[in-house]
Amino acid sequence: GTGSGSVARRVPQSESVKMASRGKSETSKLKQNLEEQMDRLMQQLQDLDVCREDLEPEEYEETKQETLEQLSEFNESLKKIMTGNMTLVDELSGMQLAIQAAISQAFQTPEVIQMFAKKQPGQLRTRLAEMERDVIVGKLPRDVYTQQKVEVLTALKKLEEKLTPEEEAFLSTNVSAALSQFEKVSRGLGTGDKVLALASSGVEITKK
Repeated sequence: GTGSGSVARRVPQSESVKMASRGKSETSKLKQNLEEQMDRLMQQLQDLDVCREDLEPEEYEETKQETLEQLSEFNESLKKIMTGNMTLVDELSGMQLAIQAAISQAFQTPEVIQMFAKKQPGQLRTRLAEMERDVIVGKLPRDVYTQQKVEVLTALKKLEEKLTPEEEAFLSTNVSAALSQFEKVSRGLGTGDKVLALASSGVEITKK
């Protein structure tokens, strides 16, 4: 049919620009695909938390392990993709870190992991404000609040958002062993090569 396609064909375009834009659209398709996969796995974790009451403890643990294994496999394929595609390294570094946090169980809250993966500091801040309200009115148990707040603050820090002195203090007081390990491993992971280094060495590396 007629439409923007025919106009675009009439406009002479250098080959390199065409290649770049084709590369770009393939990259964004791939990224969307990966985000959908990630969302699915997070949804699985979320559903699991919701149904926790109805499941036998073994059943819960088994299903959670399966989901974490799927996340590990997803992490592996993410690594391969990122190794071959430098444009994606920056795009996916947040997702990579978030998956590491989920696999190592440093983060336990699927929604927070998702916001971290998609680099959404604004939404993390909104979530934090809601939690502050909920804990005051007694809608959120204090221990759950503490854990989730630590996750949100860690994610914000990783996304290079500025924390207030109070938030920094809260974080250092309440950080869990798993989280402090994750924090050490992923410190300063702004750049792609560092993310790849982390990805390929797993979460066990503490010493540089």
